[in-house]
Amino acid sequence: MSVLKKIKNALISVYCKDNLEPIIHQLNALNITLYSTGGTQEFIEKLGVKVIPVESLTSYPSILGGRVKTLHPKIFGGILSRRELASDVLQLEEYEIPEIDLVIVDLYPFEETLKSGANEQAIIEKIDIGGISLIRAAAKNFKDVVIVPSREQYTFLINLLKEQNGESNLEQRKHLAKEAFNVSSHYDTHIFNYFNQNESTVFKQSILQSKTLRYGENPHQQAVFHGNLDEMFNKLNGKELSFNNLVDVDAAVNLMAEFSEPSFAILKHTNACGIASRPSLLDAWKAALAADPVSAFGGVLICNAPLDIHTAEEINKLFFEVIIAPSFDPKALELIKSKANRIILQQKNIPLPAKSFKTILNGVIEQDMDLKTDTISDMKTVTKQNPDEKEKTDLEFANKIVKHTKSNTIVLAKNKQLLASGVGQTSRVDALNQAIHKATHFEFDLKGAVMASDAFFPFPDCVEIAFRAGIKAVIQPGGSIKDKDSIAFCDAHHLAMVFTGTRHFKH
Repeated sequence: MSVLKKIKNALISVYCKDNLEPIIHQLNALNITLYSTGGTQEFIEKLGVKVIPVESLTSYPSILGGRVKTLHPKIFGGILSRRELASDVLQLEEYEIPEIDLVIVDLYPFEETLKSGANEQAIIEKIDIGGISLIRAAAKNFKDVVIVPSREQYTFLINLLKEQNGESNLEQRKHLAKEAFNVSSHYDTHIFNYFNQNESTVFKQSILQSKTLRYGENPHQQAVFHGNLDEMFNKLNGKELSFNNLVDVDAAVNLMAEFSEPSFAILKHTNACGIASRPSLLDAWKAALAADPVSAFGGVLICNAPLDIHTAEEINKLFFEVIIAPSFDPKALELIKSKANRIILQQKNIPLPAKSFKTILNGVIEQDMDLKTDTISDMKTVTKQNPDEKEKTDLEFANKIVKHTKSNTIVLAKNKQLLASGVGQTSRVDALNQAIHKATHFEFDLKGAVMASDAFFPFPDCVEIAFRAGIKAVIQPGGSIKDKDSIAFCDAHHLAMVFTGTRHFKH
């Protein structure tokens, strides 16, 4: 353990004054001299604690509307001086600069201002200059200075003041310096990304919150979630979310975001094994479960309407890991809480990310999220047979599912219900055969059903197989050099086919 250093002088310059009062009183009780600026100075004075204005030290007022307050050699000299270096000590004496042993900063809220939708001028004004400079200077000189770079470190500081009588050791100061550079780098990253939002030539991301998971995809893999799940969910019950839970929850949330009428989905390994839309949530659940009651076991459930007691009574019959809903009827919540390990998430209404990232090889790939949802208005009929209104509705429904299913994929649907899908196959024919086999295994009648494909058909074989199975309408992006062959087969057999012009690969 290193030699303890006592705090004699402190500089305090914070934007938000929350939880600052007990620190001020503790510093005062230890007879530590306080220096401060503007609103922070006024706050301290209202507490009846003596504080020296920075202007009295620098002999310069706060200028340019408060843009320049602490940027002065008498401030930064007191922070950066090396106490063990005789020449630094002499210069402090020569220029009457006090050693500043503690710096407390809370930066202008740039991120919060950006999220609020403020105009550019308001955003620019929340780029902190003096505060970030104080943080970097104090952190650089951690051998002599205690830096508290945000409110997150207030508890650490108050414990240090109370338990160590205002003294700190080198390990503690170095720990706070690490936290300081974390704060400053995070702050600068968000400023950079604001200016760089229309370009992707540089990859910079910073997330302050993280949580160590039990393990990764498999027990021998370590894993961490970087993010704040509390922003998206209220967790109402159950064990901690695992790596695989999180991946499935992400897929479920993105899938359900496509649907507005009451809908229920069941996911396994990021793919929907059941999904349906109905006037009532209970009917949507029953239709979703019917698609594949075997795969539904141990799945992730999600709905987009309040979970009522009648639906809860039905889903309670099934073993599942996670359920997500916008809200829960109190009786429904009490019932599904009966299994202690069930993870119950109440989803909040916040925007989903517009970008996705993935590590590959020795780098990262970045792309826009697939936010294109093909609607009936996007459908271009390319066959003599036009889909009727019911078929158009089912085509739109099926295409929403295919967008969120692992490629190569085929989705079969009817009456806004997933009948079956072929997922993650190496050929589209295999995907279609898998879907047909699964649908017939669960005794679905495919006559009058529709088919959706995530990409074009390179040959007419898929529409030929679909016709023999009873499919009446097909939706696909189009764009194959042999589109005319698929169209010709459909025309000869009275199938309707529409192109969207948008491919939805999901690798």
